Amino acid sequence: MQHYKCLIVEDEPLAAEVLQDYIRQVPFLKLIKTCSDAIYAMETLKEEKIDLVFLDIHLPKLKGLDFIKSLTNPPHIIITSAYHEYALEGHELNVLDYLLKPIEFKRFLKAVNRLSAVQEHTEDVSQKPSEREYLFFNVSKKKVKIFLDEILYIESLKEYIRVCTRQKTIITKFQLGEIEEILSKNNFLRVHRSFIVAKDKIDAFTATDVEVSGKQLPIGRSYKDVVQTALDNKSAL
Repeated sequence: MQHYKCLIVEDEPLAAEVLQDYIRQVPFLKLIKTCSDAIYAMETLKEEKIDLVFLDIHLPKLKGLDFIKSLTNPPHIIITSAYHEYALEGHELNVLDYLLKPIEFKRFLKAVNRLSAVQEHTEDVSQKPSEREYLFFNVSKKKVKIFLDEILYIESLKEYIRVCTRQKTIITKFQLGEIEEILSKNNFLRVHRSFIVAKDKIDAFTATDVEVSGKQLPIGRSYKDVVQTALDNKSAL
């Protein structure tokens, strides 16, 4: 069984104790350290390879969302907060899940199981450079193979995603942040909280949208700079 190293970043002792107890009950989780602020957590990430961070938002010195933004190559992050109003921004930062306090164990378990799902799907990608990479997606009780170089774009449908190629479209239970994690080293670009596109399938773009196979897809405000940088680098002088 694969074990995932965990870090708790929480300044409330009681909330930290709850998370510590929950982690002890999950066989594939291993708690490395509990930090009372994000600065301390940064030092820990430099010293130890961490797979999963349980992160509070209202922390002393540096807030949780600012902490995420400061990380160049962040581990998987589950936000634990008493405030629901930061959920959208959290998901735009590709957190694995957003848990509202007080956290029930069954909800905690659902969140950490997503990490296993992401790792399982990652292993489905062929790593041989001589072969086309692909994923199997669960569709109507069967697994459907989709070659990554055939994907035009992927659209979020809340707990589901729509994967579009020129030949077919499938809908499968998955979250956009999870599939983005799997595709992060490939030819894909997040342009909006609801859309990921294949960069080589973009036919045209403006400051507000990209065109893929005749379909206009919006560029989200929080993604504008990243998208423009990625696409301007490919623009002719």
